[in-house]
Amino acid sequence: MSSQGSRASNKMTDDELDALILKLQTLLPQLNQGRNGRVSATKVVNETCSYIRRLQKEVDDLSERLAQRLASMDITSFDDEILRNLLQQ
Repeated sequence: MSSQGSRASNKMTDDELDALILKLQTLLPQLNQGRNGRVSATKVVNETCSYIRRLQKEVDDLSERLAQRLASMDITSFDDEILRNLLQQ
């Protein structure tokens, strides 16, 4: 099979891309607040990137708060192992 034929089979149709954009739109709280209308694909992708950045910042902030709390606690090695196992789930 030629490389050109291989690439053609990996291309998405416009309908498939539209369906993915609609699914993504439903996952974004700021675009899914009572709206039934369509939003441009560009806006959905931009909002997705912003949302991921906000979620990552929230994870970082919560991780820092947890580290501070754990550092201030008197934790035995047994408690430490239990906490690590819970956090890794």
